[in-house]
Amino acid sequence: MNLSSQPSPVETRPGWHAFFSESVRFVLAPLILLFSGFFTANFIISGAYTWPRTSRTLALTLTVLILSREFIYKEQLSLNGSPDRARSALLYSCVFPYVIGVLMMLALWAL
Repeated sequence: MNLSSQPSPVETRPGWHAFFSESVRFVLAPLILLFSGFFTANFIISGAYTWPRTSRTLALTLTVLILSREFIYKEQLSLNGSPDRARSALLYSCVFPYVIGVLMMLALWAL
């Protein structure tokens, strides 16, 4: 009797993996995207389009896109298997905080 010859159909993840993925989804990603939306809107509104500021904004935008795709969308897709649930997690964890950051900057600029 060889028990190790057949892999288990259910993949179990360690407890730290679940904690890490949920903390990224509910804490880290929204905070990063909130600040990213704020600073991107600040860059656009300010009108000071120097190369250092432009490159920082482009690097920030690229980092946010990679974070959103790799750590939120793909993780939720692997956990649930449903693209609709992964998109809704992306919407609530990434898009809404980014838009809130932009709106905060616009509100401060309008004052």
